[in-house]
Amino acid sequence: MSNINKESNNLINASSPYLLQHAYNPVNWYEWGEEALQKAKDENKLILVSIGYSACHWCHVMERESFENHEVAEVMNRSFVCIKVDREERPDIDQIYMLAIQLMTGSGGWPLNCICLPDQRPIYGGTYFKKADWINVLSSVADMWANEPDKAKQYADRLTDGIKNAEKIIPNIKVDEYTATHLKEIIEPWKRYFDMSEGGYNRAPKFPLPNNWQFMLRYSHLMEDDGTHVSALLTLEKMAMGGIYDHVGGGFARYSVDGAWHVPHFEKMLYDNGQLISLYAEAHQYSKSMLFKEIAEETIAWLEREMTSPEGLFYSALDADSEGVEGKFYVWDKAAFDAVLGADADLLADYFNVTEEGNWEEEQTNILLRKFTEEDYAEVKGVSIINLLEKIKEAKLKLLEERSKRVRPGLDDKCLTAWNAMAIRGLAESAGIFGNPHYYGLAKRAVSFILENLNTADGGLYRNYKNGKATIAGFLDDYAFFIEALITLYQYDFNERWLSEAKRLTDYVLLNFEDADSPMLFYTSGTGEVLIARKHEIMDNVIPASNSVMAQNLHKLGLFFDDDLYTLKAEGMLAAVLPQIKTYGSAYSNWAIQVLEEVFGINEIALTGKHIEKAKSEINKHYIPNKITLGGTNSELPLLKDKESNETKIYICRNKVCQLPVATVDEALKLIN
Repeated sequence: MSNINKESNNLINASSPYLLQHAYNPVNWYEWGEEALQKAKDENKLILVSIGYSACHWCHVMERESFENHEVAEVMNRSFVCIKVDREERPDIDQIYMLAIQLMTGSGGWPLNCICLPDQRPIYGGTYFKKADWINVLSSVADMWANEPDKAKQYADRLTDGIKNAEKIIPNIKVDEYTATHLKEIIEPWKRYFDMSEGGYNRAPKFPLPNNWQFMLRYSHLMEDDGTHVSALLTLEKMAMGGIYDHVGGGFARYSVDGAWHVPHFEKMLYDNGQLISLYAEAHQYSKSMLFKEIAEETIAWLEREMTSPEGLFYSALDADSEGVEGKFYVWDKAAFDAVLGADADLLADYFNVTEEGNWEEEQTNILLRKFTEEDYAEVKGVSIINLLEKIKEAKLKLLEERSKRVRPGLDDKCLTAWNAMAIRGLAESAGIFGNPHYYGLAKRAVSFILENLNTADGGLYRNYKNGKATIAGFLDDYAFFIEALITLYQYDFNERWLSEAKRLTDYVLLNFEDADSPMLFYTSGTGEVLIARKHEIMDNVIPASNSVMAQNLHKLGLFFDDDLYTLKAEGMLAAVLPQIKTYGSAYSNWAIQVLEEVFGINEIALTGKHIEKAKSEINKHYIPNKITLGGTNSELPLLKDKESNETKIYICRNKVCQLPVATVDEALKLIN
């Protein structure tokens, strides 16, 4: 819809692309902030908090149907102070009102619309509303506030109590010893939900949930479990071959609407792809599958080509829609496919599942996906595997070039610290596993920019960066994932600057995010804006919980620096959540990784000497999921101190006990296995 001759509202100066999408609505939107909140108090008006994000399809639909409509806008403006929130910039606000909606309706999602008292406490809400229903809701709640304000206040009391008491974690007595029994109690009920035909879980839609499968890979290896081994590799293979993966340009969509990974919900999120780069790199290291290597490398190529800012940071998301149609940028009709590939079209149409009638609900259009391995396909078609691989590579380049001429999906070009950190970790891990220093260069550039430009005055981090500005103080996930990225980067280049920054930021977190009544850390800083509740983030979801990531960081930093303060904090956090893990394994998968590390220990691999690169590269060829790696000379780290040597020596330490140094990786591996 054209914005020519339209009046803008208060969102016109926002940094968020999502808020800017609403800057010409007739609704008198405000950003969350002092002006809007004070206006609600001064005028005794209800607050309407409407939350979404730029790549959210149903957010766009509700905008078209309601927020661009003058009749609806009139009702909203008359009775409410209307506030638009980008959930990716302000997850602290989203967290509170999402919980309110879940308590009211039993489910949640986006768009999220919550009506609150002038003091920000919620009284009513839901997700997507059709235009007529939305007008009815607004009128009814406004009427209640005008005529029965005490009733509204009672709703607010009950809901706010529910929000404050939800997810309370009670400190647990220290677990004496973690055993394989703890792990089996987690995994056995979890296995019942595996889809052993299509991978993932027996449900639709299907989300990638990278951390779930990272746990499965590690569990399969350490526990030598065939069931999780088959399920994890099947899931990764099916996702890689399905329509959820972009076979032309690399990268994954947010989820598949069906149970076979066939039809994607087309938006591409940085947080999914950062984690999936890590997952597929690790899966290659575990299985030696060349498919997994190809997927990681193509996704990194997409990240570099389409998602990298001039500063070297990574953008947040690509929209599902282009030209107002979901998926239009990505799908092909057979005539267009044939025109691009010419003589090779017949050979590759079956490979990419392209037909005249089309392969999904949009007639005569095709989502590219694969049903066969390249080996099987080459055999059926009677061509050599080398010839087929060459033709596939050439076809992808031609299709990508042709597709780049289309109207592109909207880009959410804000850069978020937490999501950048996931991509940095994936790049640093891939650099080591694939022996590709270019990936390290991309990771180092992004880390360096954040350390130099996203610092708050008190030594903390900002969450966001866009157009040369950082405006929002970091939340726990920004710190947790960035500390994790720094630890990963150190293990690639052994530059102790990264570890000292990780330690400094960890100390900042322990000071500013501490909860005196719980072993868990608050999601918001004690120095930040005061909302109606301070919450913990405990359950792992499409992104691991910030508390589970911090617990792992503390565990590793405790080993790097031989600091019991960190170790004991990590142990207390895990012990407190342990009773919950076995009740719902997939929602605690990152915590479950920590249980694995408690049961099997962490191998501390220390490399000393002047020529340790070769040893480090050899170690990276082996799958040792429960390890930290240290290396270098003139180090102050306890495990490396006073271990100067011209010759390469490898020390393997566990549980504060070191073996005698060995000279080769083969000898070192014998001490690990």
